[in-house]
Amino acid sequence: MEAVVLAAGYSSRANALKMTLPLGQMTVLEHTISKFEGLCSRVIVVGGFKAELIQQEVEKIYNTNAFSFQIKFVYNENFHQGMFTSIQKGVSEVIAPSFFITPGDCPLVKKETVQLLAEHKGNVVIPSFNYKAGHPIKLSSEVKQKILDTNPESNLREVLGGIEKKYMNVEDPGVLMDVDTPDDYQKAIEYYDKV
Repeated sequence: MEAVVLAAGYSSRANALKMTLPLGQMTVLEHTISKFEGLCSRVIVVGGFKAELIQQEVEKIYNTNAFSFQIKFVYNENFHQGMFTSIQKGVSEVIAPSFFITPGDCPLVKKETVQLLAEHKGNVVIPSFNYKAGHPIKLSSEVKQKILDTNPESNLREVLGGIEKKYMNVEDPGVLMDVDTPDDYQKAIEYYDKV
C-alpha cells in the first residue's frame, strides 16, 4: 500500500504554513505521515504553495525518523487550480494496488483507525465518526484510473459519486479534525494533550 498526502494548499485560513506547525514533539505534517508506519511502503507528499518549505520539512522528517517507508516529495505546478490537481499529481505516482489519500493537516487520526481501513475491502473505504465522513480514505487502482481520466477542474466528490462506498464507523474523532484555522490548531493542541 501507499499513501498520498496533500500539502499543496495556501494555508490561507491558518495564518501560518500549517503543515510545519508544532504539535507535541512533531509537526502537523509529520504526525499525518507517521500514521502510515508499518502499513505503507511509500508515502507521496504533494507540495505546491511554498513547496520548498514543504520539501525541507519532508526531508527533515525522512532524515530524523526511522520510518520503514520511503517518502517521495512531488511538486504540483498547477496547485493554484485547486486541490483536485494535487490529488491527480499524487495519484499519478501511485504504483500499489490500493492507497490512502489524506490532507496533510489531519494529524490526529489514530493509528488503529488507519490499520482498520487497510484491512477493509472495497474500492472506496471511508472512515466516519458519528456518521460523518472523514480522512484518510482508502482507494483502489480502479479508482486511481478514474481520478487520472477526469477533468482537472472536477473534484474527488464527483469522481467518487458513481462508485460504491464503504463507510467504516470508528470511535475516533481525529478522522474529522483538521487544522484549517488558528482555532482548529488550538483545538488540535488541546485534543493532542488529552489523548
